[in-house]
Amino acid sequence: MTQLNGLDAARHLREQLNVSLPIVALTANAFSEDTQASVDAGMNFHLTKPVVMSELQAAIDKLT
Repeated sequence: MTQLNGLDAARHLREQLNVSLPIVALTANAFSEDTQASVDAGMNFHLTKPVVMSELQAAIDKLT
């Protein structure tokens, strides 16, 4: 069975399954290239660890 990382999973959901549910990246990858990769993969938000709860809540609020 093939293992997917978060970027691959987001791409698969968006491109192959045409799923429009919100996707928020929670990652240690904090460079601007990482944020762009998340956006390019179809994620709605890219938050870095350690997660600041107010930032997570703000992302959720924007998605609802």
